Amino acid sequence: MNLRGQELLIILLIVVLIFGARKLPELARSLGSSAKEFRKGIEDGSKEDPEDAQVTEATESDPAESETPDVRDS
Repeated sequence: MNLRGQELLIILLIVVLIFGARKLPELARSLGSSAKEFRKGIEDGSKEDPEDAQVTEATESDPAESETPDVRDS
């Protein structure tokens, strides 16, 4: 989807009308801090302990081998 200059200008005008010019810097800061926290969470998740990763892989590998009983309606 390619947005041209005129389309971006219309979108920006609608955003200004909805939120007001005073709220835009606050919204931008909030969006930036949210993106920063999201990236931090992704990095923390990728630095998981190797032992924990192996346990997770073992439990997720085959759900048929789980110890939950097979309950069927009679």
